[in-house]
Amino acid sequence: MGLLEGKRLLVTGVITDASLAFHAAKVAQEQGAQVVLTGFGRMRLVERIAQRLPQPAPVVELDVSDQSQLDSLVERISPHLGDDPHLDGVLHSIGFAPPSCLGEGAFLGAPWEDVAATIQVGAYSFKSLAVALLPLMGPGGSIVGMDFDNRQAWPAYDWMGVAKSTLESVSRYLARDLGPKGIRVNLVAAGPVKTMAAKSIPGFAAFEDAWDGRAPLGWDVTDPVPVAKTVCAVLSDWLPATTGSMVMADGGFHAIGV
Repeated sequence: MGLLEGKRLLVTGVITDASLAFHAAKVAQEQGAQVVLTGFGRMRLVERIAQRLPQPAPVVELDVSDQSQLDSLVERISPHLGDDPHLDGVLHSIGFAPPSCLGEGAFLGAPWEDVAATIQVGAYSFKSLAVALLPLMGPGGSIVGMDFDNRQAWPAYDWMGVAKSTLESVSRYLARDLGPKGIRVNLVAAGPVKTMAAKSIPGFAAFEDAWDGRAPLGWDVTDPVPVAKTVCAVLSDWLPATTGSMVMADGGFHAIGV
């Protein structure tokens, strides 16, 4: 019997089969979950990627900055959830930053409109998605967000880093407000993994170099499976008293000073 046997999950943020969200969906299916995906923009690409999962998954469109799509999300995913439509877990794996918000000189030079879009998509949407899906969730539910530990400043990450810090705060307030409903809210802070999102970060090699030799358990930037397994563990029933937490999946990098 799998860790997620019988669970119904919504997984956002699949772009390619290198996406962390794709691998989380794959591991979740292998552990017995039924998965529905959301995509944005290149929907035909996401639909093709969904066919590469162990069990091809349905895909619905979701632009988290479009309130009308959020308002209709329950209606649009319910037909894919069986006769008793409900969700046991949600993975928020969504982020966006215009080029002006990343790279050398970005922090001082980025205009507010671009910064606002970065924070809305990367942090505020965590709350927006949770609220939109509340009608399908109940006690025992788990909402998980993908994070990159931003308790310090990183090279080139700039306003995306600020958005991650905001996401971390949002998750704590969501945990406070959804706890009485029996719903857990946590983040998984991953080490650097080579994904399409990573490729958009100028100087991503600096992250790879930082992890090399410092993570006590070692770290392979080409292997998303350890992060995917951590996500599935947090989505499962095996952390029933854990909420408002940032669960590290970084090889122990965060614990080592130099």
